[in-house]
Amino acid sequence: MPVFSLPGSYGIGCFSVEAYRFVDFLADAGQTYWQILPLGPTSYGDSPYQSFSTFAGNPYFIDPDTLKKEGLLTQADLDGFPEGAEDRIDYSMQYNERFKLLRKAFVRFDRNDTEYAAFKNQEKDWLYNYSMFMALKDAHGGKSFVEWEDEYRLRDAKALSAFSEKNSDNIEFYSFLQFEFYRQWSRLKEYANKKGIQIIGDIPIYVAADSSDVWCSPELFQMDEDLRPVAVSGCPPDGFSADGQLWGNPLYRWDYHEKTGFEWWIKRIQKCSELYDVVRIDHFRGFDEYYSIPAGDKTARNGHWEKGPGMKLFNAVKRRLGEVNIIAEDLGFITDTVKQLVKDSGFPNMKVLEFAFDDRDSSSSDYSENLYLPFNYTRNCVVYTGTHDNETLRGWLDSITPQELKNVRRYLGAPKSVKKKTLADLLIRQALGSVADMAIIPMWDYLRLDNSARINTPSTLGDNWRWRMDYQAINKKTARKIRKFTSVYGRINKLD
Repeated sequence: MPVFSLPGSYGIGCFSVEAYRFVDFLADAGQTYWQILPLGPTSYGDSPYQSFSTFAGNPYFIDPDTLKKEGLLTQADLDGFPEGAEDRIDYSMQYNERFKLLRKAFVRFDRNDTEYAAFKNQEKDWLYNYSMFMALKDAHGGKSFVEWEDEYRLRDAKALSAFSEKNSDNIEFYSFLQFEFYRQWSRLKEYANKKGIQIIGDIPIYVAADSSDVWCSPELFQMDEDLRPVAVSGCPPDGFSADGQLWGNPLYRWDYHEKTGFEWWIKRIQKCSELYDVVRIDHFRGFDEYYSIPAGDKTARNGHWEKGPGMKLFNAVKRRLGEVNIIAEDLGFITDTVKQLVKDSGFPNMKVLEFAFDDRDSSSSDYSENLYLPFNYTRNCVVYTGTHDNETLRGWLDSITPQELKNVRRYLGAPKSVKKKTLADLLIRQALGSVADMAIIPMWDYLRLDNSARINTPSTLGDNWRWRMDYQAINKKTARKIRKFTSVYGRINKLD
C-alpha cells in the first residue's frame, strides 16, 4: 500500500491521521508488515523510482495538519488549499500548490531550533548538496542539471559559493522540508513498530539521471568529463517489448565503487535500514549482470550485458552493517548466475502468483515446473499475488487468455460457476497458505478492485502512481476478512 494512495485531505496520501488509522487497521487485521514504495522526492513522470535524491524524502508526504499543530500553518492557510479529486492524485496541482503551502510554514519556522541544527549535522553528508541542487533547479525553471551553465553543471566552487550566498534562504527551505519529512516519518514508523507493524521499504537499484547524487558524485557513474552519461540502463527486447526498455538511468562504475569499499552503497543501505525495518532491493539481477545501452540510443536494441559486483558488494555491506533484512526483487528473466547470487546472499527472493499461469511460451496446459506456482516455493521467499507493476488481481483475471483462466480454475479446483471475485480470494489464500516465509497481499487485491486501482503500467506515462484508496475501505469488516484469511494459515502477527 503506497503512502501516496492513503485517503485524506490535500490531494495525496501523506503522514497524516489517515496513515495512523491505516496502521491501526493493519494491527486489527493481525498483520505484521506494511510494504510501501520508495519515499524519495519524485521528478518528471511522478515515479517513486525516479527521484531527485536517494537520501531525501518526498515533501508531498509532509502532513499540513501536523504543521498546523506545530504553529507553522494556520487554518486559513489550509482552507485555501485546493480540494482535488479524492480517488486520483493530480500531481500538477501538487507541484503548483503544495510548495506554496510549505513555504508559508517555512516563513514561521525557527531556524535556530536545536533539533533542526542536530538534524542538519547528522545528515550533512547529503543534505546541503541536495538542498543546493534543488535551489539551482528552481533558479533554472526546473530544468535538468545537464542544461545548466557549465559553472553550475560542473560544480565550479566559486560559482556555487556565490549562488549559495545569494540564495541561502531557498537552500534553507529545502533543508527544512527534509527535517519535517524525517521527523514526521520517524514518528509514524515508531507508532507502527509499537503496534507490531514492521515497514518494508524499497531501494531502486539505479538513481535518476537528474539527481543530486549524479550531480555531486559523478565519479560513481559512467559519465564523461563533460558530465554526460556514456551508457544508460534498461532491459533487452523480449516478448513484452520488441525494442526492449530504455530506462535511461546512469550506470554505476562498479570498479570505482569496489576501490572505495562500496562506501556509497553502504551509506545508502544504512540510511534505508534506519528508515525501514526490511529493505526490498529493486532489479536485483543488476548486481549480477546489468544491461548497458549506449547513451543517445532511442531504443534498447543495441545494449549488451556487463558483469556487476556480485557478492563483493553484499559481503562489504555485511562486514560494515552486520545482518540487514533485505528482500531480493529477482523477477523477470533470471539466469543461473542470478539464481546463484540470490542463493549466496541468503536473501529471500520474490514469487508472484500472476506469473504462474502464463501460456505464451507453451501450447501445453502442464505448468507444473513454473517456479511461481506455490507448490514449487521454498521457505526463503516472499510471495505476492501481484506487485505495483502488475494488474490488480481482479483486473488480471478479466484480462488473461481463456487458456490461462482455465489453468487458474484447474489449479484452484474451481469450476466455471465460481465467480472471478471468488477466484481472487482463492488466489490470496494460495499465497497465504504457501511455505513462503512472508506473504504480501496488495490492498487493492483484498478489496477486489479492478484495474482502475492499478498503480503502474511499465513503459507508459500519464496515468501511473495516481490511485487513492476510498476512505471507507479502511473498516472493521475488511479488517475481519483479512484477519480471518491470515489466521487460517497461521500468519497472525505474533505480537497480536
